[in-house]
Amino acid sequence: MKLLKEMIHPELSSREGRVLRRHAARGIVLREDKILLLFTERYNDFSLPGGGIDEGEEITVALARELEEETGARDVQVKNHYGFIEEYRPHWKPQYDLMHMTSHFFVCDVAPELAEVRMESYEVANGMRPAWVSVSEAVSHNQKVMARQEKTMGQSIQRETFMLEKISRELVLQPA
Repeated sequence: MKLLKEMIHPELSSREGRVLRRHAARGIVLREDKILLLFTERYNDFSLPGGGIDEGEEITVALARELEEETGARDVQVKNHYGFIEEYRPHWKPQYDLMHMTSHFFVCDVAPELAEVRMESYEVANGMRPAWVSVSEAVSHNQKVMARQEKTMGQSIQRETFMLEKISRELVLQPA
């Protein structure tokens, strides 16, 4: 497994204290020049689909479950582990000082047609929806949101934009 980056949120003063530890699996699903992403209205950003791994759950099973729930993807085939990011950021719950998130990224294939999504209520409330977009369009959009420092900007946009930039350089076929 390859460490892609360690990220420390600028508002975090220390990695000491009460830590909420989370592991997540996230999918990289490419079709020609498009990638399957989630657009979230609340944060005005694009992100890779995926989410938390339940206690005792196998990582690729969690990934397939998350892709199905969030995007309607079916017949998820996990091709390879692309790498992981270690992220430290403030946590909003008072019983924790920070969150340590490890996000594992996997290259996947899915069936051509997406089915109905089965998102959690907070995802629906945040205006989350799946979208096939060009990687360059998603990168450009997220970069503009960060440059404007939009008040609604979420904490994960730096991670997601880093990954989209990396995917653009390393996985997307560039025109000849």
